[in-house]
Amino acid sequence: MLDIFNTQPAREIVVCKDGFKMSVQASVNHYCSPKLNGKHETYSSVEIGFPSEIEELLIDYADDSSKPTETVYGYVPAQLILNVIEKHGGMISGELPKLEILEYEQ
Repeated sequence: MLDIFNTQPAREIVVCKDGFKMSVQASVNHYCSPKLNGKHETYSSVEIGFPSEIEELLIDYADDSSKPTETVYGYVPAQLILNVIEKHGGMISGELPKLEILEYEQ
């Protein structure tokens, strides 16, 4: 049984070299897999929240695609997170959950 009251502290917002920002979170309370808490857990998909600009690579995962910078993106594959970060020049600050890279359909 999931313990939704055992909270995972929020990770710092990811900031990329070109200024793109997004929240990347994973816990029992986020749209991720597996639904576990812990700094040492590994996730194959995570939740993105409130990107600073429209990111076409993520749009298919948007909870509300009519407001792409004011919504969350659920179950985003770990490899896609890395692709977005690379597209924006790399990560210069912030924190990612530990990611498990699996193949996904683009």
